[in-house]
Amino acid sequence: MSMRLAVPKGTRHRTKQEFVYQTLREAIVRCHLAPGERLVIDDLARRLEVSSTPVREALQLLQSEGLVDVVPHVGATVASLSRESVAEVFSVMEALESVAARAAGARAEPPDLDALEEMVHGMDRALASGAHEQWADLNTRFHAAISRLTGMPMLQEMMERVLDRWDRVRRFFFSGVLVHRAHQAQQEHHQLLAAMRARDWDGLEAIIRAHNRGALADYTAFLEAAPTPGAGKAES
Repeated sequence: MSMRLAVPKGTRHRTKQEFVYQTLREAIVRCHLAPGERLVIDDLARRLEVSSTPVREALQLLQSEGLVDVVPHVGATVASLSRESVAEVFSVMEALESVAARAAGARAEPPDLDALEEMVHGMDRALASGAHEQWADLNTRFHAAISRLTGMPMLQEMMERVLDRWDRVRRFFFSGVLVHRAHQAQQEHHQLLAAMRARDWDGLEAIIRAHNRGALADYTAFLEAAPTPGAGKAES
């Protein structure tokens, strides 16, 4: 099995199961473990220097999150990135962002919106220098910051999970999709922030809908045109 299993930095684990879970989860989200890759319990246990029990428990948790597929008497694999799974990511993202942006806009003070604007300007600078990976990381931070402004812990938790799923999608299809649609997405970020400042809730919802459906259309078109596994995977 060829893979990188880097232990997440700055993380303290209470149990071996938590250690294995966090390590495998990060490897899957960052595409160090590719979609469809086999996950052999004994091999993982040896690499992570634990027994098979915490590995098996961690795989069950990852299965519950939809990141691992487990077939009885066959074994476990990293969940694929199918057209349906990508559509699910953007459909859920659209619904959560529609609630989050409106709630955040209603609660936000001018300094909060200024902080969001600084993130958007940072994304502008990243694109201008061709730093698409940096732009994508800032994009994740931007959307997470909006969800935090809502003051809704459950929504924040759900948004963090779907952003992890988006992170996996954009890394796997990095050169095939993300680098080509980043400028359009960035224009929509400016529009989103302007609508929040103006408290234009109908306009805000329309922007969020266009933002997510436009992304879904681009990823779907790529999947239909170039279904070869790993065709658009990021190098990092």
